[in-house]
Amino acid sequence: MVRRWCIPLAGAALVIGSLACAPAAAAGRAPHAPASVHQVRPGGRMIRPGSTAGHGLPRNQQQSSNWSGYAATGSFTSVSANWTEPTGHCTSATRYSSFWVGLDGFNSNTVEQTGSEVDCSGGSPVYYSWYEMYPAFPVNFSNTVRPGDKFFGSVTFNGGSSYTLVLQDITQGWKHTVHKSLTGAANSSAEVIAEAPCCTASGGILPLANFGTVNFSNAKANGSAIGNSSPVQIDMVDNSGRLKDQTSALSGGGSFSDTWLRAN
Repeated sequence: MVRRWCIPLAGAALVIGSLACAPAAAAGRAPHAPASVHQVRPGGRMIRPGSTAGHGLPRNQQQSSNWSGYAATGSFTSVSANWTEPTGHCTSATRYSSFWVGLDGFNSNTVEQTGSEVDCSGGSPVYYSWYEMYPAFPVNFSNTVRPGDKFFGSVTFNGGSSYTLVLQDITQGWKHTVHKSLTGAANSSAEVIAEAPCCTASGGILPLANFGTVNFSNAKANGSAIGNSSPVQIDMVDNSGRLKDQTSALSGGGSFSDTWLRAN
């Protein structure tokens, strides 16, 4: 896979998960991931969405070219959530979508994250899972992922430079616990996100696969419902400001859904 970080077009919603348009070296891919010269995984580093004043949005809402969901800012050592792998609705077009939990990225230069994916390749949905400690390359897990699978994911900062990432497919009965080190992470945000990965050959956001609706539940930051941390609600928009998918209000402090609306 080839990764590029790119500056968003002027006047467009700022890209989360991308900076500066420099290609990176190829990284490994799980055997079942679709072949492509483009990145098919979430771009790690993000740029915080632009000022709410420019969009006329409430302070607790933001717009992004490639993220939707909830992000809390402050000091965080853990984030977790459950979600159900949605069904990909594919045409002949190649498209991408991912669902994850993570620390950092909203207002910092690293992201520690793990999640699942449904991409459209050759007219069929392709399901898989992964973790990433950006700026290191992502790592795909080889386990089977199917639509309807119940997932649990968590990222925990253990102190020093130590992190533990857990991804569990409760339905399929597999679980990965990954211990990694990363120096200099800010631990300044916690996110539960649906994403349109980056990037096209020209540096834009990849078209968002039609995943219907993805449901997140029991989202927590620092062990408490993420709603207790006054999170920002993020909606994904295209360059004209039209919604690409829409994030629901939080229910019970930790449950919400994201619903696909358009690919671009």
